[in-house]
Amino acid sequence: MKKLIKNNVYWVGKTDWELRKFHGNEYSTHKGSTYNSYLIKEEKTVLIDTVWAPFKEEFVDNLANEIDLKSIDYIIANHGEVDHSGALTELMKHIPDTPIYCTANAVKSLKGQYHKDWNFNIVKTGDKIDIGNKKELIFVEMSMLHWPDSMATFLTGDNILFSNDAFGQHLATESLFNDKVDECELFAESIKYYANILTPFSAVLRRKLDEITAFNLQIDIIATSHGVIWRDNPMQIVEQYAKWANDYKENQITVIYDTMWNGTKTLAENIAKGIKDADTDTIVKVFNLAKTDENDLVTEVFKSKLIVLGSPTMSNTVLHSVAGFIHILKQMRFKDKKAASFGCYGWSGESVKVLNGLLSDAGFEVITDGLKNLWNPDEDAKKAAQEFGKSLVKQ
Repeated sequence: MKKLIKNNVYWVGKTDWELRKFHGNEYSTHKGSTYNSYLIKEEKTVLIDTVWAPFKEEFVDNLANEIDLKSIDYIIANHGEVDHSGALTELMKHIPDTPIYCTANAVKSLKGQYHKDWNFNIVKTGDKIDIGNKKELIFVEMSMLHWPDSMATFLTGDNILFSNDAFGQHLATESLFNDKVDECELFAESIKYYANILTPFSAVLRRKLDEITAFNLQIDIIATSHGVIWRDNPMQIVEQYAKWANDYKENQITVIYDTMWNGTKTLAENIAKGIKDADTDTIVKVFNLAKTDENDLVTEVFKSKLIVLGSPTMSNTVLHSVAGFIHILKQMRFKDKKAASFGCYGWSGESVKVLNGLLSDAGFEVITDGLKNLWNPDEDAKKAAQEFGKSLVKQ
């Protein structure tokens, strides 16, 4: 069922309440998501994006109940990824000659995925389509936000920016608009989305935000591809992105560890106590990596000025869970963040040295040689861990 966005603009997407993993198994979606598709009915009828492939028949059937599919004059493919383009194969069976407007890279993406030579029309930043009633669609390339083929589309007159993957979040809701959902939940999902998906492209995003600002567009609504639509003060999420893209950090230190027999856990808890004793204003959080969602942890690292990472020594190195998590952090390309390491050992004790190397390779500034403890921590070792935490605050 279509939902009115503004004037002759409608949402015709899909709410996926059951989604729990995205990008394969790479991103957790505890609260589901939406696949936002939009229909514009001016003198020309325009469809902007579709939905994920598992819902393609449902999408096309629903769309056909709203309009004659043959009345669609243009299809805009802001991004070729399957969660946006997945229904094209079903839709194009009915309207095979309808022009699809997208970037040059999106043509490569769509052809590569679906092996169809549809009626592609390549656009670049500043190109326009007249859709009647004195309204135009203006295209803005958004390369690497977050694929090379991405773009955004601006509707004049109604002043709606169809931003695709920028400014969205994975949040299933029937409320549709940002002023109709819980603000704390909305921004928690928004920062998680940014931290896990867009952080590697922060430098690109800073330039693109400057470019969009230079257009002097009046943006009344930001219609994203996932989650809610920003209509109440839509520029608030743009302002947040500007902050998040600028090597973001809060006054937070995050202690993350995995453990075999709780010795490294004991160190973690005492390091956190030492940090808090030394600086009551700093937010200190402690997470067991094996029991915490990795994407939620990436979000906490994104907010942190310092992370303290712990692993016991096993087979002369670190636990694979910790090594894998550092690999994720390396993918994020964090900037201007500090790190320290710790761990228990029974025989050879290489984990701290290995952690320091991995963290440095991942782009973190390692500020200390770290804390090693032989066997299970006794009272003296617990005090040493607290002193280590205090020393981190001083550094």
